[in-house]
Amino acid sequence: MPKVSVVIPAYNSMAYLPETVDSVFQQTFTDFEVLIVDDGSSDGVQQWATGLVDPRVKFISQANQGVSVARNTGIAQAQGEYIALLDSDDLWEPTKLDKQVRCLDDNPQVGLVHSWIAFIDEHSQPTGRLLISSAEGDVWQQLVERNLIPCCSVMARRCCFETTRGFDPNLRSAEDWDLWIRIAAHYPFALIKQPLAYYRLLPTSKSKNCQLVEKSLTQIIEKTFQSAPSELLYLKNRSYGYANLNLAWKSLQTVDSDYRQSNRYRQQALVYYPQLRFSRDNIRLSFAIALMQFFGVEGYSRLLELAYSLRRRLSSVAR
Repeated sequence: MPKVSVVIPAYNSMAYLPETVDSVFQQTFTDFEVLIVDDGSSDGVQQWATGLVDPRVKFISQANQGVSVARNTGIAQAQGEYIALLDSDDLWEPTKLDKQVRCLDDNPQVGLVHSWIAFIDEHSQPTGRLLISSAEGDVWQQLVERNLIPCCSVMARRCCFETTRGFDPNLRSAEDWDLWIRIAAHYPFALIKQPLAYYRLLPTSKSKNCQLVEKSLTQIIEKTFQSAPSELLYLKNRSYGYANLNLAWKSLQTVDSDYRQSNRYRQQALVYYPQLRFSRDNIRLSFAIALMQFFGVEGYSRLLELAYSLRRRLSSVAR
């Protein structure tokens, strides 16, 4: 049996899937299997997969049912002791599996380990920005406020998915946040404070559909606090505050880049959680909205590209 099962859901993702799978093959840790779950694609993924001669690859095809069901299908057929999750457009650093396997082996009480991530653009170029999480140990309270754990950074024990029954198929977005909250109710988390995964930013991503995301975030928050202890119900407004701040950012990152909608979400965030007014995230967002209002969508995009270029140069100098 392989030590690790890598589960990759795929839906019309041939633009990035080969590079994603290649980043798995480049891992220094090699005792793994790869389960590619085709969720009803129409872009030739099955024909491509038949050309993969590595015996560690297992291709699974199903009718389109959404990413939650696709991940659950892969997990159900996985044989590994540990499950590593990777979306079809994200990438891994070569030492990712090795470092996370050693972490779980050395810490049997830990259920899930994740890492920092670096953001890349549609051309696989780093933006120079990192997502630096601090979620480790007993993280339930921290996670119900906001999600700072992208799927591509996660490796978890098989028992985590058996205990929680995996991803909720009724959620069409933010399904990972819902699962992390439920896992955190049973197991401590570990964190590797290095960027071991690359998260790709795409303006057409499902996660940029604000109406879809808003509906799912509301479902998750209401479901979570139905059974929360009364002394922790004060966290619900914080959760809605961060959710609206998240939606405000997504409104700027869509193809349409609607700064008016972004500002509405930002104002709603402050109604729920006024302390966010002085947060770094809100200050950055207010500045971004002002820039888009002044320079327009195209001008803002050019400024953003200049900022990415500057970050890349600074990060290369720092190394």
